[in-house]
Amino acid sequence: MSLPSSNIPEMKFLIFGAGAIGTYIGGSLVLAGHQVVFVEQPKMAGELRAKGLRLDLTIDERRETKDAFLIAPRSFVIEPSLESALKFGPFDAAVFALKSFDTEPAMEGLKPFAEKLPPILCLSNGVDNEPAIAKTLGADKVIYGTVTTAIGRRGAGDIVLEKLRGVGIAAGHPLSEKLVTALDRAHLKCRLYPDALSMKWSKMLTNLIANPTSAILNMTAAQIFADKKLYKLEIDMLKECLAVMTAMGLEVVDLPGTPVGALAFATKLPLWLSKPFLSKAAGSGRGGKMPSFHIDLYSGRGKSEVKYLHGAVVREGKARNIPTPVNQALTETLLALTNKEIALEEFAGKTEKLLSKLKS
Repeated sequence: MSLPSSNIPEMKFLIFGAGAIGTYIGGSLVLAGHQVVFVEQPKMAGELRAKGLRLDLTIDERRETKDAFLIAPRSFVIEPSLESALKFGPFDAAVFALKSFDTEPAMEGLKPFAEKLPPILCLSNGVDNEPAIAKTLGADKVIYGTVTTAIGRRGAGDIVLEKLRGVGIAAGHPLSEKLVTALDRAHLKCRLYPDALSMKWSKMLTNLIANPTSAILNMTAAQIFADKKLYKLEIDMLKECLAVMTAMGLEVVDLPGTPVGALAFATKLPLWLSKPFLSKAAGSGRGGKMPSFHIDLYSGRGKSEVKYLHGAVVREGKARNIPTPVNQALTETLLALTNKEIALEEFAGKTEKLLSKLKS
């Protein structure tokens, strides 16, 4: 389908990366009539300049189409470096949705251009990214955000909407409400949240489920939840995070399309009663894909976000004298596997070995 016309006040966005989230958010903004400039690696930038973007958003009934949107290269700009991308500014806002382990090196690249950069809406998972952006660029240059929609990536610039939930943006920044309006009108189902940290920690709570255990044991989320002992492990892990949140004075808040409050309540129920609900949440939340920690571990890239998620629970727990032994053991074990200090076969499929390690 071709681009639709729009009477929405135009904004100019800088999108860091044309991965699954970047393509979905950036492409949706293009479809809504906004100006979008992507920054990508030279090889991918050249490929997308030639073929454009493909967004399969057919499950969103509001789109009223059975065909994917094909966005021609002339409808957006993609540059191989930040320096060249900034020549198309000034920008109203930027969108940042990189992996947490890529944030620090990204900040080194952004630092020389701090004065030219617009406020950055951070949609990355974890709770360490926004503070890192604020430390490098200034607190006025970061807007806390989260995305709960599940996106599949079929190739460079080619994504499919797997589960439409939405985007959350924290209030408090001068651009917050304007961004909520722009993203919501771009069919991204955006909501404003009064407390940035409650929003971010509530999202992280959903990311914890069956993530390190899947990677360590080389098992699917369904297999983990089918094992009574592993299921109890997941509950204990979530309870630790909730205890840390309580000590931090944070509330569990529902996110777009994601009843996080119900998830937290489920940890208080008998295991047999909570299991069906959490099993469904673990399976559907990732759009049918393996958990991200498993994907990262078996890609061989030598990096893991576990220290930015479960590791954050451990760090904040220590600061407040809240015990987090399950999160700590899972973090240490997965990092050892990631760093090749132990072989992948050490724990693959060995449920009792992992449980024994956690007990010790």
